[in-house]
Amino acid sequence: MRQTFIGLFAVVLLAGMVGCSGGALTTREKGAGIGAIGGAAVGGIIGAAVGAPGIGAAVGGTLGLGAGVLIGDQLQGQEQKQTDQQRQINTNQAELDRQRREVEELKKQKEY
Repeated sequence: MRQTFIGLFAVVLLAGMVGCSGGALTTREKGAGIGAIGGAAVGGIIGAAVGAPGIGAAVGGTLGLGAGVLIGDQLQGQEQKQTDQQRQINTNQAELDRQRREVEELKKQKEY
């Protein structure tokens, strides 16, 4: 049982190191990692209760990974939508500022 947990920990550690070599993690990747680790831990505990911790950890990790990816994908989509909305707000604000300057220039020209 101890060897199973050590092996599982080594695989998770190696996967984490390889997965992080490409730069910052996206929200989807973070969700997948958290889900896989959490699922493997819970699956290992449940599996230990019935006498098969390795199988429990593998099944739990797989299910946790899937759930984590789905949740992370939803969160990443919301972040992207917020980014797009903020970009549009900034564009609109820049246009309003330009129009205000133009109105002020027209007012100055009428004064002369």
